Amino acid sequence: MYLKCRRRFKDGKEHRYFSIVESIRTRRGVIKRQVLYLGEINDSQEASWCKALEVFDKSDKTYRQLSIFTDDINPPDKVTNPIQIKLNEMRLDRPREWGACWLALEMWNFLGLDNFWSKHLTPSRKGTNWLNFLKTLVTYRWISAGSEWRLHRQWFKSSAMADLLGEDDSIALDDTLYRCLDLLHAPKKDLFSFLSERWKTLFNISYDVLLYDLTSTYFEADSKDNERLKKFGYSRDKRSDCVQVVIALIVTKEGFPVAYEVMPGNTQDRTTLPEFLKKIETVYGKLNRLWIMDRGIPTEESLKKMREHNADYLVGTPRGKLSKLEKQLLKEPWKKVQENVKVKLIREEKELYILTFSNGRRDKERSMRQRRLRNLYERLK
Repeated sequence: MYLKCRRRFKDGKEHRYFSIVESIRTRRGVIKRQVLYLGEINDSQEASWCKALEVFDKSDKTYRQLSIFTDDINPPDKVTNPIQIKLNEMRLDRPREWGACWLALEMWNFLGLDNFWSKHLTPSRKGTNWLNFLKTLVTYRWISAGSEWRLHRQWFKSSAMADLLGEDDSIALDDTLYRCLDLLHAPKKDLFSFLSERWKTLFNISYDVLLYDLTSTYFEADSKDNERLKKFGYSRDKRSDCVQVVIALIVTKEGFPVAYEVMPGNTQDRTTLPEFLKKIETVYGKLNRLWIMDRGIPTEESLKKMREHNADYLVGTPRGKLSKLEKQLLKEPWKKVQENVKVKLIREEKELYILTFSNGRRDKERSMRQRRLRNLYERLK
């Protein structure tokens, strides 16, 4: 860093405006970035700022203790290296979030993601460093998830990503961010295989219990892109007027994602399970594994195939089936498994039925029911 002076003649008088500037080396060369604007300062203040910069200059390996005083206080004679500062003329110029960005990049390094992505995201012929674009996108998702447009227009300027990556503002160009996302699809399968091994090594993650669920996301734009995926279907967001896509996700019991798939918006829940079972068995083998799913996802036919392959599952039972088991359940005693949870167990042929009662769930559903009743009552007034 150094002190830079800009001169301006006004009304026959020379005015000198100072600012602290640092040189940053990027892939496009060395650029100058203003760190702090000082305004007009006199010769003694200029000398004081030069002393201060000597302390913060990385190229200078000597460090000195400085004493800071406001400009209205004269430093005592015994004080060494005094600096006077005009507090009323100081300002904060482009504050940036550093800690969270630094921690995100440390986590990136901890997971060893450079080892994987450096093989799949090589720089372009024009010198575009796709790896740094991806680091920016991932850090943004971790810290303040939003659209790529928001990253380009707002978030990047308030973050320290350019400083940490040694890049300039071109790392946040919106069109390049979208192009970077397009490059992530091809190595998806290899990425999950890599992450699975890393999670197993770092966190001792096991894949004997997997949770499978579906969700959907809708589009309000009229874009003609990806018409193969964007279809009308059952909307979990109550937006049946919009086209959507269905997203299937498998996670471990610790919450680590194992696989995902984006499917057409008119995909029925019960048709997605067989394909995912094949994918998981291909990657992780046919081990003793417990699948946990909502009751609307598997059909009786798919459950039968799982039993034939000795695959265990935990799935919600249809109410009609529970009615048939009601008399047997009434005879069984409750068994306490947690502080506010108790269960009843019934074994029928090769299946085990579990009736669960949770005080917390009871209170939640009671509150939901009372809220609906209040809303209905207000509408009847």
